[in-house]
Amino acid sequence: MNKTGGYSGEDRMCDLVCDRYPVLQIMSRFGIALGFGDKTIAEVCEESRVDTSTFLAVVNLQMGLGGGREAAGTVSVRSLTDYLHTSHGYFLDFRLPAIRRKLIEAIDCSQSDVSFAILRFFDEYVAEVQRHMSYEERTVFPYVESLLAGEKSATYSIEEFRRHHDQVETKLRELKNIIIKYYPSGSTNELNGVLFDIFACEQELASHNAVEDELFIPAVERLASESPQSTRPEPLSAREKEIITCVVKGLTNKQIADVLCISTHTVITHRRNIASKLQIHSAAGLTIYAIVNKLVDLSEIRETINDPQP
Repeated sequence: MNKTGGYSGEDRMCDLVCDRYPVLQIMSRFGIALGFGDKTIAEVCEESRVDTSTFLAVVNLQMGLGGGREAAGTVSVRSLTDYLHTSHGYFLDFRLPAIRRKLIEAIDCSQSDVSFAILRFFDEYVAEVQRHMSYEERTVFPYVESLLAGEKSATYSIEEFRRHHDQVETKLRELKNIIIKYYPSGSTNELNGVLFDIFACEQELASHNAVEDELFIPAVERLASESPQSTRPEPLSAREKEIITCVVKGLTNKQIADVLCISTHTVITHRRNIASKLQIHSAAGLTIYAIVNKLVDLSEIRETINDPQP
């Protein structure tokens, strides 16, 4: 089945993956694992504690199957922010370093001034991407967190992000063209492999920017337009409650990640969201919250106190 229209929650997740294999990257950024059998997209998202509407909006947009701004009203701002945060980690911690390693293997910087210049050009590009994504992490995401907490900033708006939102894939396109036109290579396999990765990364960055332009910015604008009286903090998700329970029991971030089969990076993101929602930043405060809201049994707390984690 190769659909021409958008996917819905009733479609099977296995059909989506087989039809549109690039969706595997989207799944990883939402924390959706394989092994889901014949379950529908909605069932898989529910089991993975992912907002189905947000997942489908991103999938249909990036697969070119519709959505876009008209779908921005259906997404969860919280889920979309987490998705973008995880995407930053993918580009900065995995994708770009991997391309750099392959680039070093494909060109000999000690033998050619052109090779050295190409590597320096790539490093300057990575620094530009880091600045771009750091701005989102330090300025944009905290602004969104304040909106989700029912607070409006008098000094910042998402319109500033729209103006600041440079197309970071432009310089990568320049690097690709320089290598194609000007680098004299005696061996094609290694360099062609790097070029293939650069082409793919350029497309991935364009898709990332499309999610921000077509979904994230309109969704945040909608959130900001709500009156302070009608804006309420989003409730804790089932996954966030699990994180709280683990914290209260004395588990470290790595132990929590192992228990819940998620990455440590995802645990840290959840803990940041919990602190923003509850305005509680200490384990002791979370313990009180967990007891009051019956997330843990008092006997479990006593066991933790009597037998603390090493």
